[in-house]
Amino acid sequence: MDPPIFSPARRFQALPPYPLAGMKETRRLLEAEGVRILDLGAGDAELAPPPAAVEALARAAEDPTQSRYPFQVGSMGFRRAVAAFMERRFGVTLDPGSELLPLFGSKDGIAHLPLAYLDPGDAVVMPDPGYQAYRGGTVLAGGEPCMMPLRPENDFLLQFDDIPADVLARTRILFLNHPNNPTAASAPDDYLQRAVDFCREHGILLAHDHAYSEIAFDGYRPPSILEFEGAGEVAVEFHTLSKTYNMTGWRLGWMAGRAEVVATLTRLKTFVDTGVFLAVQEAGRAALESWDDWVPGNVAVFQERRDRAVAALRQVGFEVDPPRATMYLWIPVPEGADGSPSAEDFARRALEEAGVIVLPGSALGDAGEGFFRIALTRTVEELEEAARRLGRLVPPG
Repeated sequence: MDPPIFSPARRFQALPPYPLAGMKETRRLLEAEGVRILDLGAGDAELAPPPAAVEALARAAEDPTQSRYPFQVGSMGFRRAVAAFMERRFGVTLDPGSELLPLFGSKDGIAHLPLAYLDPGDAVVMPDPGYQAYRGGTVLAGGEPCMMPLRPENDFLLQFDDIPADVLARTRILFLNHPNNPTAASAPDDYLQRAVDFCREHGILLAHDHAYSEIAFDGYRPPSILEFEGAGEVAVEFHTLSKTYNMTGWRLGWMAGRAEVVATLTRLKTFVDTGVFLAVQEAGRAALESWDDWVPGNVAVFQERRDRAVAALRQVGFEVDPPRATMYLWIPVPEGADGSPSAEDFARRALEEAGVIVLPGSALGDAGEGFFRIALTRTVEELEEAARRLGRLVPPG
């Protein structure tokens, strides 16, 4: 008897391929040949987390009470630390009990939010290119992703007036992300206020992904969407300790905003998980409380990497501007005599001919075609070496 065939659901089959998945085998073969690969693909810095977080985790892990089920309430110490951070950094006052929810990193909340709010036929508007969790969570919830292109002529800002009317009538959630991944674009205050006003007018839940709120340069201080008039009625915001504190593997973040939405996601998550390990939440509290002593120095490391990488890439012929925020550079694929290769072809050549992993813009959406992303996650020396290697792919001018 043949074994039964278990076909995945149609919504599962509709998921897009995950970025860089096809390069693993090529990388393995090159490394077997002795090639030193410089991986600038993932936004996962090799830097250490704050010592205060490590010490707090070690202490808490020795306390048996920290190994019990945290449930969604989690640690009130962490919740209070988050509320204090949001007030100090953004001037936003939040109730730690009802307007905050600890998460397994911001991706947890972003991917699950559509499950709580979508019915069949509902639409979600999102940036293209953009973080795959927006689209993946929407598809898995049975919703329809509406990918809105981020164009250089619009400063890589999603254009609300371009949303098709038939889609707008069905839109339940609008995802925004500034400072932006992958384009590194920042949004002016008047744009963010327009986003709030637009969502209030059309009854749309505004979900702002603020993963890069603290990695900003040259005196720029990215605002919270919750600072803007009317945001308390329509908006929630997702934060993570992954990027600011080099804690990607710790899986800790939070959602902040309208209490009704926080309660809805809280209830959904009671059926999905039993909360973030309490010792990790204690580490998160310590990280947030160490902001003044630790974060500026960590950001300075990324700023030096940005400056040196931009200079090195320009020297070998790439067109690249220094972004005001994030740990990324968004770079046009160089054009040769026969036109520009696709972003995927360029990324493949970067790995095969230069031993450098970059993220093709098209891996994060069709509108990312023509660009590639570099993550500032390696040392200055490695970034400069990567620029020299990638320079082999720039056609003579």
